[in-house]
Amino acid sequence: MRLRPYEWLIIAYFTYVAAIAPIFITHGETRWLPAAVAAVVAAILLGLTRFYSILRDWVPIACTLAAYREMNWFTPSVRDHHLERAWILWDRWLLDTEHLRAAIESLGALLPSCLEICYVLVYAIAPISLTILFLNSPPNLRRQRVNIFWLAYIAGTLGAYALFPYFPSDPPRTVFEGADLPTVITVFRRFNLTILGKYGIHSSVFPSAHVSAAFSCAWGLLMAMPDRRRYGSMVAVYASLVAIATIYGRYHYATDALAGLSISLLAFVAVHMTPSQD
Repeated sequence: MRLRPYEWLIIAYFTYVAAIAPIFITHGETRWLPAAVAAVVAAILLGLTRFYSILRDWVPIACTLAAYREMNWFTPSVRDHHLERAWILWDRWLLDTEHLRAAIESLGALLPSCLEICYVLVYAIAPISLTILFLNSPPNLRRQRVNIFWLAYIAGTLGAYALFPYFPSDPPRTVFEGADLPTVITVFRRFNLTILGKYGIHSSVFPSAHVSAAFSCAWGLLMAMPDRRRYGSMVAVYASLVAIATIYGRYHYATDALAGLSISLLAFVAVHMTPSQD
């Protein structure tokens, strides 16, 4: 069996990271580790082509997680935060001048809790979307639709990761500690902060991969299931809430969220430039 288009895209991404690693990681063994990761990923994907298995439909989730963790090797030892000082001006205009924070907190903990839940669900949105696709696709269309969905998701999500080394940055909640924070603290926010503290990476927050991944799922569902557009539309609404959550919760800057949305549009480019494959 041959590699599927999204599997080629995964291999291309890890090869790209291996190629730029010696440029951004100037010393130590870490600069060569991405090459080893690329070789392992390629071997796994090529190995899976020897037999048909539903595992091939789910392995992109593991590859995306590996790609995310790999970006931590690109964390610079020194940064001057000049990007963050420029980005924060837009955030304060949006949160304070345009009263976004006050609007979100106008109903007490209700909307802040909703946004924090949306933020944490990004980690599960890909498998949720794939499950929706499986449950709403006839067997004769399922393979084609899975290929379209993963191609869209991989293009948008890994496209965001690919830019991390060029924009070293930290989230506003740490660069501007104690400033511009939500005034309503919920248990869901505490949970998100714990997850980020233990498992987050520190190379960059631009563009927002949370926003890019969520919108990429929406675009993938819309293109894969044009006869059931309500599912893609619902995920697009959800992705919009994620974008707001990243800004309100000070996980990202508004610039990050806008960039994440823009990068997610690579999903359309990847799907329309790739010949259909069963």
